Amino acid sequence: MNYKICSFLYLFLSVFIYADDNEQVKTDILFLKIQELELEIANLRNKVESQDYLIDKLISESINENENQDSISIEELALITDVRFEGLDDSESKDKIYSAAIEALEIQNYEEAFNLFKYFVKSFNDIEKNPLSFFWLGEICLIENDFENSKDFFMELITSYPNHYRTPLAHKKIGDIYLKTNDLKNARDKYNYVIREYPNNTASSLALQLLKNME
Repeated sequence: MNYKICSFLYLFLSVFIYADDNEQVKTDILFLKIQELELEIANLRNKVESQDYLIDKLISESINENENQDSISIEELALITDVRFEGLDDSESKDKIYSAAIEALEIQNYEEAFNLFKYFVKSFNDIEKNPLSFFWLGEICLIENDFENSKDFFMELITSYPNHYRTPLAHKKIGDIYLKTNDLKNARDKYNYVIREYPNNTASSLALQLLKNME
């Protein structure tokens, strides 16, 4: 009699244990699916963000195509920076202007640095210095709380130079802009994007620390 009762209890408990395990498996699968969906949404958001920026840029360029644009003349540039150069196409001229911009940045003369970096990206096409100039333009605007222009410069770097070594940090800086403007959801999404896409980059460590601070 005791043996039958024990057998019955064993079978009875086994059914509940199996049911619990089955429910846990279903819960785990659902959780993984939610995580995958969140990752897909984050990736789509970053793609849409880049596409929107490019569309806005094309529209703006089309509107201003026939308008006269203000620019810094060589003479004005020389007066501002004491840089002397004879031509715009030689590497020496590029190096002088870029070096002057970096020197202005180092002494926190942000207005002069901004003008020089902006002049550089409008006047030259340098595969290394142009993306760095866009980064520093974004950084200067961020320091001065000009968040809209800051984001535009970082987006220019991201979209035009996706493989540049400063691109991960530019993504993180956009997360900083969201954070500073209290857009916490987009800030978290951007930081998570950096961590996921650039796990071995310093920007990932910075983003992770900021996420922890937001908890």
